[in-house]
Amino acid sequence: MPAKVYTDKDADLGIFKNKTLAVLGYGSQGHAHALNLKDSGCNVIIGLYPGSKSSKVAKQHGFKVYDTAEAVRRADVIMVGLPDMKQASVYKNDILPNLSKGKTLMFSHGLAVHFGLIKPHKDIDIIMVAPKGPGHMVRRLYVEGKGMPALVAVFQDRSRKAKKTALAWAKGIGSTRAGVLQTTFKEETETDLFGEQAVLCGGASALVQAGFETLVEAGYQPEMAYFECLHELKLICDLMYESGIAGMRFSISETAKYGDITRGPRVVNKATKKEMKKILEEIQSGKFTRQWVAEYKGGLKNYNRLLNKGASHQIEKTGQRLRSMMPWMSKKNLKGVQASY
Repeated sequence: MPAKVYTDKDADLGIFKNKTLAVLGYGSQGHAHALNLKDSGCNVIIGLYPGSKSSKVAKQHGFKVYDTAEAVRRADVIMVGLPDMKQASVYKNDILPNLSKGKTLMFSHGLAVHFGLIKPHKDIDIIMVAPKGPGHMVRRLYVEGKGMPALVAVFQDRSRKAKKTALAWAKGIGSTRAGVLQTTFKEETETDLFGEQAVLCGGASALVQAGFETLVEAGYQPEMAYFECLHELKLICDLMYESGIAGMRFSISETAKYGDITRGPRVVNKATKKEMKKILEEIQSGKFTRQWVAEYKGGLKNYNRLLNKGASHQIEKTGQRLRSMMPWMSKKNLKGVQASY
């Protein structure tokens, strides 16, 4: 049975009348939520750690900025727009001591709550509103009068109005213009992690590198390998994004189609799917999260080693040179760049 889609008519921004909404963090998602809600007529404040570089930007955008603890004290609904691994300590030190009965705590990803890094205050509502796209697109679409589809979920409903709060927030950021689906913290967290690890980031990166290496090791020029295994991937992904896999196949040549349907299953085969199931089991059991927490607390040594190894791969040097020959492409060297929170 298809999931119910909630739209503007299902959400009431009026429930935020005379209420204060706080966004903790002013990074990718935080700034988009805050600006969209403000433009929707809501009273929004920003909570940041003392000395945050984002404070100046938030003030320039017309927000009152407070230390995180004070923002939590002042607000009725609080969005935790912080990186997953920072949420538990900020919750313990700044959020939990300043929560009180009747407040609502909101997340855009469920990892910290679902896997118990955060122990919920018993007298508050805990909800999620998760736009299915990056913050700059959430903002851009809102300004254009459109919206980014989103997920909503309720983890704890003490007021019996948690879902209405989630839908109101989704409307405030423009998502009900496009459509909102209801999920759970468990489902959102586990599917999101799996998608990142097995397909979108981990799977795609490993596939591209392996294809590049196969061609170069066979004696082909690295430039040819780059074009065929990385550069043209965007064209195929765009077709899939716009029309699905069948639509992509409709748009490519018969030769490409035949190679796709006969050779693709030899690369991503039963052994690959077996490994995907192991990855999903590690996510479901909490093994991945335990390893990630241990890595983070241990100073990110293996994390940084693997990132540096990937950044020094031949495909990166080849790509940097080839992209310099493409005047239509905006040049971005994002190595080492982190979002500001």
